[in-house]
Amino acid sequence: MDSTEAYNLSNKVLSRRYTKTLAFVKKTLPAGSHVLDIGITNPLSRLFEQEGYQVTNTTGEDLDEFPEVVAPFSADAAFAFEILEHLINPMSVLKNLQANRLYASIPLSLWFAKAYRNKNDRWDQHFHEFEDWQFDWLLEKSGWEIVRSEKWISPTGILGIRPLLRHITPRYYIVEAKR
Repeated sequence: MDSTEAYNLSNKVLSRRYTKTLAFVKKTLPAGSHVLDIGITNPLSRLFEQEGYQVTNTTGEDLDEFPEVVAPFSADAAFAFEILEHLINPMSVLKNLQANRLYASIPLSLWFAKAYRNKNDRWDQHFHEFEDWQFDWLLEKSGWEIVRSEKWISPTGILGIRPLLRHITPRYYIVEAKR
């Protein structure tokens, strides 16, 4: 991705998630804060930069193999938006974080759809799709205390039974946690 790529409102599903994520974080983390965004630079991290946050991203290391790569980063907060479900062992990454505040979001496990899998890309698939209580438990076991959380739906605008269910079933879960 080009490092100058800016936040783009053309994808309505992503735009909705990004807008909700930004609003959730802005309630308690002031602009100007330095954050470690777990994962490579992406449009959401660019949006946070546009909003005045100082964002440092990891550089694409295999976090299952090398969870300690997050340890040297000292930041006001860590972001883990839509990444922990891709890891076999997200607990190691969560334990290695040096920030005292964490903002993390995941897609929730849906009873009417199987876990996301992209057979053409070994990284673009979900090893975990959590229920909210499972994610809360993972955070607790890795030393985090949840301060607040929120869920939201993710309508797609497509016709069908599953898209209809997405209008009433929460798809995303976001938390703020502290040590």
